[in-house]
Amino acid sequence: MAAEYATFGLAPATRAGGVQADGDFQVHRDFMDFLVDGRPLLFRLCDLDAVSPLASDVPPAIFTAQVRGLLLETDAPLPGGRHVIYGCPECADLACGAVTAVILRDGDDFVWRDFAWQTAAHADLELNGYHGIGPYRFAGAEYRAALATLLDGAVRPRRRVLLIGARVALLARLAAALRTIGIGADITEDARDVPADELRSYGAVAFGRAVTEDRRASVRRAFADAGVDVRPVDGLAPIVPVLVAQIEHALDRGPAERRRLTRLGASAAAADVEVTSPCRVRLTAYRLDRLHRTHVHEVFDGVLAPGDHRLPLDAGAVKGEAFVVARAPESVLVTAVTRGAPGGRGPGNPG
Repeated sequence: MAAEYATFGLAPATRAGGVQADGDFQVHRDFMDFLVDGRPLLFRLCDLDAVSPLASDVPPAIFTAQVRGLLLETDAPLPGGRHVIYGCPECADLACGAVTAVILRDGDDFVWRDFAWQTAAHADLELNGYHGIGPYRFAGAEYRAALATLLDGAVRPRRRVLLIGARVALLARLAAALRTIGIGADITEDARDVPADELRSYGAVAFGRAVTEDRRASVRRAFADAGVDVRPVDGLAPIVPVLVAQIEHALDRGPAERRRLTRLGASAAAADVEVTSPCRVRLTAYRLDRLHRTHVHEVFDGVLAPGDHRLPLDAGAVKGEAFVVARAPESVLVTAVTRGAPGGRGPGNPG
């Protein structure tokens, strides 16, 4: 069979959720992505907003069935031996479209071939085939070992955040927005009275701008005493979509080298964005006027090639206290707009 050997692995990945400028939202999803020769397979599919069937929020029985299907211990869910490799992150309905492939055994090896975009029971390879992807041959022992770790009990991401701040109404709106996109959120004044077992369920703790340093230190000590490596989030502004984006970034535990959106900086003139592989990037500017009202401007939406990009910003969109949120399908970055040259590492950026 004409397929060269490739290494197979799995790695935690995130489909970033968020609150859109128009009030709509997209759901946050954590899932296991497939690594082919050490690189996420999803990155080979330009501008695709999708997740694998190995998502952390699916019921355990369905999750196990998905793994056993990839191991060919059960029949393929689609005709022709086809399996869903990536599907719709919102509903997982085939009608929304999915990347599928034939999975079969060849001796002790597993082969993935005939990748296609599919919206009905049968795939049209001539019209919708991914002709530049695969076939891939995976050594059976390596393939089975990677998937078997999921059957032994994969570590599920901690998709909860503890919110601490003085503006109760804002925190309530933020918690509601986070829950809407699938992230658990709780509000407290102090973490010292929270049981250690409960503290271990949080992946991030977010502080409002009015929280004193003494209070922040007390919360950090409570998490440290519970043995929790929690990500702190210092709220940039009383703007719910900006805070949601900051928390999304904090909850992303994937390694930096497996992210497509890797850097964001912004000045009054331009935003600097770095991506590692072709992907759709959306930039949204938020600013507060003198009356602390929020103004939102969509400043860019398009597919960017790998590398550094400088994208112009309208001066009116970032006047005064302003922030820029950059979103790719699997990640999000936030930065405050500086009044100097763009390109620095603003708050919320890696590093």
